Amino acid sequence: MKHLSILGSTGSIGVSTLEIVAAYPDRFKVVAMTAGKNLELFVRQIRQFSPRIAAVASPDDVPRLKEMCSGLDIEILGGVEGLTAAATAAETEMVVAAIVGAAGLAPTAAAVRAGKDIALANKETLVTAGHLFMEMVSRYGVKLYPVDSEHSAVFQSIEGHRSQDISKIILTASGGPFRNTPFEQLARVTVRDALNHPNWSMGRKITIDSATMMNKGLEVLEARWLFDAPVEKIEVNIHPQSIIHSMVEYVDGCVIAQLGTPDMKAPIAYALSYPERIATGVAPLDLTTFSGLTFFKPDLEKFRCLALAYRAINDGESMPAVMNAANEIAVEKFLNGEIAFLQIAEVIERTMDAHRAHDLTSIEEVLQADNWGRGTALTICGGLKN
Repeated sequence: MKHLSILGSTGSIGVSTLEIVAAYPDRFKVVAMTAGKNLELFVRQIRQFSPRIAAVASPDDVPRLKEMCSGLDIEILGGVEGLTAAATAAETEMVVAAIVGAAGLAPTAAAVRAGKDIALANKETLVTAGHLFMEMVSRYGVKLYPVDSEHSAVFQSIEGHRSQDISKIILTASGGPFRNTPFEQLARVTVRDALNHPNWSMGRKITIDSATMMNKGLEVLEARWLFDAPVEKIEVNIHPQSIIHSMVEYVDGCVIAQLGTPDMKAPIAYALSYPERIATGVAPLDLTTFSGLTFFKPDLEKFRCLALAYRAINDGESMPAVMNAANEIAVEKFLNGEIAFLQIAEVIERTMDAHRAHDLTSIEEVLQADNWGRGTALTICGGLKN
């Protein structure tokens, strides 16, 4: 029996994780879980899985959650302290880090310091604090398993091979809903258009990141730290069918790829059960039903957010944290109808232009850079005309 804490249980990754837990009650037990604003779903999850600790992101939601959970034997907490308590619960063996955005950094780092293994779906942890986080993973001797489908694919493709034999990591991308849309038409994109992902069912923020291709930029940063690979060895290919989830090229010219039906339950289950594989209910892949698998290079002029992510990688130090913060603010403003789709990249670029990259020596300094990026991006958004 593996005891789990699930950070972000009401998001798409959290929901899929709980589907796996429900299918294997003899293998997994939820000790603690956290959520954002979707309290109705959270309470249903609490009643089904009976965690010892439940925490909400905002302390203001604690009284309401306590009222909704009246009569249940559970500790209700809130804020960063509550999320951290859930991540470090004594019985927990593995933390599923699925909080969206930089908000997941502090509790995930606390889990590492508490000696918990991590199933990492929160890519922003490595984007903002890559070298610090990986040093912590090494120092505390915990195991880190990728949950993102692309990084799980790379993880599976390097199993049994020597790292010095890797010549290239190839991350695939669907290209999102606008891969075939001419650039001049992107100025008229609506929120509904951007949320219409052709292949994957994801949360709103991640879906917009896919539409701008910032998601792939964040994944390049994540891969750089997960697999200790220089950015020059990490390539992005647009693969509209989303069947090959990523590939690894070796020095002998051979390429090993991981294929599967687009469904996040597969990489989640692999992280939870590694090194075993368990049935997930994901439909088997039938390649005979596809007329072909296609690949092409992304257009960095059209998808400026991906280009900005590469710039942040090259600038290094605090720039990735600032870029990520600006992106989170810009995406929120777009979803709220306050800025246009193409202004997402504008906000990020102007925030980065205003920042002088500097060394980060602690998680606290990462959070300070994140706060600076958010404040600057908010000011820039306030001066834009949609």
